[in-house]
Amino acid sequence: MIGTDNILNKQNNYLRFSSSRFFGNYNQVWQGYLDTVSFEQEGIKSKLRNLDKPCYIINNKGQIGVTNEGDWGNANNGKTEQMEMLIAVPPLTIQQLGDPTFLDFHGVKYAYFTGAMAHGIASEELVIALGKEKILSSFGAGGLAPSRIEAAINRIQQALKQEPYAFNLLHSPSEPAIERRTVDLYLQYQVRTIEASAFLDLTDNIVYYRAAGLSLNAANQIEIKNKVIAKISRREVATKFLQPAPIKILKQLVEQGFISELQATLAEKIPMADDITVEADSGGHTDNRPLICLLPSILELRDQIQSKFCYQKPVRIGVAGGIATPQSALAAFMMGAAYVVTGSINQSCIEAGTSQYTKDLLAQAEMADVMMAPAADMFEMGVKLQVLKRGTLFPLRAQKLFDLYKNYDSIDDIPQVDRDKLEKQILRKSLQAVWQETATYLAQRNPDKLSKAANNPKLKMALIFRWYLGLSSRWSNSGEKGREIDYQIWCGPAMGSFNDWVRTSYLAEPHNRKVVDIAYHIMTGAAFLYRIQSLKIQGLYIPDTYSQYRPVRFTKI
Repeated sequence: MIGTDNILNKQNNYLRFSSSRFFGNYNQVWQGYLDTVSFEQEGIKSKLRNLDKPCYIINNKGQIGVTNEGDWGNANNGKTEQMEMLIAVPPLTIQQLGDPTFLDFHGVKYAYFTGAMAHGIASEELVIALGKEKILSSFGAGGLAPSRIEAAINRIQQALKQEPYAFNLLHSPSEPAIERRTVDLYLQYQVRTIEASAFLDLTDNIVYYRAAGLSLNAANQIEIKNKVIAKISRREVATKFLQPAPIKILKQLVEQGFISELQATLAEKIPMADDITVEADSGGHTDNRPLICLLPSILELRDQIQSKFCYQKPVRIGVAGGIATPQSALAAFMMGAAYVVTGSINQSCIEAGTSQYTKDLLAQAEMADVMMAPAADMFEMGVKLQVLKRGTLFPLRAQKLFDLYKNYDSIDDIPQVDRDKLEKQILRKSLQAVWQETATYLAQRNPDKLSKAANNPKLKMALIFRWYLGLSSRWSNSGEKGREIDYQIWCGPAMGSFNDWVRTSYLAEPHNRKVVDIAYHIMTGAAFLYRIQSLKIQGLYIPDTYSQYRPVRFTKI
């Protein structure tokens, strides 16, 4: 037997076995053909990565080898060779990672989901590419006009007949009518899965969507047609989605004729969401929460609420924010995540609705190249989002606008020297010209707000500043020439982590980054690393040259 003190080859590039860490049966025997066992580096790598088959660690006269073939037991069954088997691990498919009910419920093959990125960054092309591979993806409907969302629904539904897809419902506290119009579209076109994000509280709109899809099937069981994946980062918000819909809102919807009495009754028996995505330190809207603290807290909260309501199908808890490598995905699964969600890394892919200039910037980003900046949709509330600071002055200029808003009550109160800088450096237009464009936009989209601004100078100032904040993200997507320094690029530190991981692989180049490839490699890498850790725990020393997972170009999943 090879023990800690009996290592035949002490070079770091060889497998070694420590018997002091092994608590299994030392009398196991492997039976098979010696030519199926690899003792050199490339062969060992290949067999460790062959996840579809078991992996046997063999001791042959003091030399450790690896094979995926043969049998093991305590007696000779007539095979040609018979050797001591040190460790055995079973096959491990990607489908075994995460909660299997997530796969069944959404009709997908991975416990992997790509979250929505607003303004169509999570584009039709991105959703369709993943959907065709049975991977769930959410279209970035936030900030888009209803007509644009409707066009996206038609295109995605034509391309994906039975395949999975989702649409984002971004909470719009300043524009509830837009939120309702979006829900109406989803109900009209029977969009069966939405990703609800940025909600501070439940609105009648999200409750309407959820309840309108409830019915009883032939077995008198509740059938949920409208699925909700809620993205949260706070316990108080998670609680609202883990519990049934508020009775007050349900009664109101019944009185208005939007849902039936039966649907209201059924809504009181199920949670508001089927899945809750715990969002840690992510791009865009984020509370910068640490995942290792946040996920256990929400899992505990889920269990408390489940024990109270005894749902037939408990709410699944997934994670987002920082998921960019096989290591981060595996860590999430090991902590109890039902599924993982990627965001920032997908916008550097060829299918994303971002400009090539933006994709190139993202591909160069490092983990420290991000910072918080004022958000356009919740500017007056002081809400911030995480953006890329490398290659753009947007975060600094956006903060300057918020400081002016905070310190003054109207545009006229701002000192002339600061107004001149606003017009020449940031807006590149006169304040009057910006207001005229803003007023024209609001006259069509939100006339009530335009009326309020006429008598509220501070609101008018906020709307002028939001002109810059709103357009800056669109400039990034369209590749507006001459405005590169003002691009608003939503990004979390995961982008830098991803770039570090793929630096020496074909995915280092933005033109090679496909969302399906990335999903495959993150999940395959996570499964591979799980196998490596299983072997290490049982006493096998594995050099880094064997245990690293780098993306290799493939032709088919």
